[in-house]
Amino acid sequence: MAHISLPEGLPGIVGPMAFRPETARPMNELANVLLVAPNSLERSERELIATYVSYLNECTFCHSCHGAVAAFHLDGDDDLVNAVRRDYRSAAISEKLKSLLAIAGKVQRDARSVSAEDIADARAQGATDIEIHDTVLIAAAFCMYNRYVDGLATWAPEDPAAYAAMGEQLGTKGYSVEMPA
Repeated sequence: MAHISLPEGLPGIVGPMAFRPETARPMNELANVLLVAPNSLERSERELIATYVSYLNECTFCHSCHGAVAAFHLDGDDDLVNAVRRDYRSAAISEKLKSLLAIAGKVQRDARSVSAEDIADARAQGATDIEIHDTVLIAAAFCMYNRYVDGLATWAPEDPAAYAAMGEQLGTKGYSVEMPA
């Protein structure tokens, strides 16, 4: 049960966003810029970063939802999404994405631990400054989103089909959709 009175039946971040739409708008705009807008990182890669950080934060709703969006963009490859969650170093992803996930993991734990060597490694793997910037901001933003969801004790569906539907909707429409009334 949520810590405050949220609209009934709305899971995860959707409930608090419907409760306070004036704060939801800029949060959705940021998610849309980071995860949907044109970028040299694929949408699936950006969603994998969000999923990985949410998994490290143990935010079931967010890592399940964004994992479903990543899988949507990966033609339904849930196995790859799960491999990234478990151990991105051995997942079948690019070395560039592995270096960016290393940075994202450090941002999640202690952003001050991101080192010049981490950045040099990402650049050596082909990461641009904007990709490094956006990785750090995705990781930081998802720490906020995860704490928003879990700090209010929102509920997360247990049925994977619910996340698949969310993944398709968000994968198709992005994060600038209207909040439910």
